[in-house]
Amino acid sequence: MTIAKADYIEGLAKGLAVLEAFDTERQRLNATLASQRTGITRAAARRHLLTLAELGYLETDGSHYWLSARVLRFAGSYMATSRLPRTLQPTLNRLAQQTQAAFSAVVLDGGEGVIVARSAGVAEPVRQLAYGLHLGARLPAHATSTGRMLLACWPKAEFNVWLKGRELARITPQTEVGLARFKTLIDKVRLDDYCLARDAHELGIQALAVPLRNMQGQTLAALNVVGTAEQLSDGAVERKWLPLLLDAARELRPLL
Repeated sequence: MTIAKADYIEGLAKGLAVLEAFDTERQRLNATLASQRTGITRAAARRHLLTLAELGYLETDGSHYWLSARVLRFAGSYMATSRLPRTLQPTLNRLAQQTQAAFSAVVLDGGEGVIVARSAGVAEPVRQLAYGLHLGARLPAHATSTGRMLLACWPKAEFNVWLKGRELARITPQTEVGLARFKTLIDKVRLDDYCLARDAHELGIQALAVPLRNMQGQTLAALNVVGTAEQLSDGAVERKWLPLLLDAARELRPLL
């Protein structure tokens, strides 16, 4: 969506940029760090930090700032009002209960996948889940099965624009970071219409993803199952997990 310049509230955009500057690498920021991370002046960053603290979205010791629990209001409102998570959650619950494995539904936000629905069984696979798989978690698209699946569903021209000049972070020794090789990888995912990622995001963790499309053929999310190499062996994927995910995607399609 493109809006007129007169309708664009620059102060709001800068304030949100300051909030987004906090992450797992930088959990506490001062005005200087916030300025560096957002590209705004130090004076402007300081005013935004002070205002966000006054509104209760940040806490501070007078020098550094960190996110408060109030920011969860945004996530809570999204989960409560968005149709997609509410539609997907019962199916994920059923799959987890049926198999005792862990399932997630993910949407793409820029270069990251965001978990919008998730359910896990109570058997041994849960104890071996990848770190950080929780509602709202943001995972690098290039290193995850769901992220790769969603990128493969983009028009080729749009994907090429996204990839051009991008630096792909090496998260494990198995993470593909070469742009040409990654493009070939996505071409294969596009052809297969599913994605199996092995050790790309965390060593010892495998994930299989399929697209979730509506009746108009639009890809709205990706559904995956996560497990160990033994649980998601090639034979198990072909015999059990891929048919299971594809059946779930077909069942969900009229509801999306």
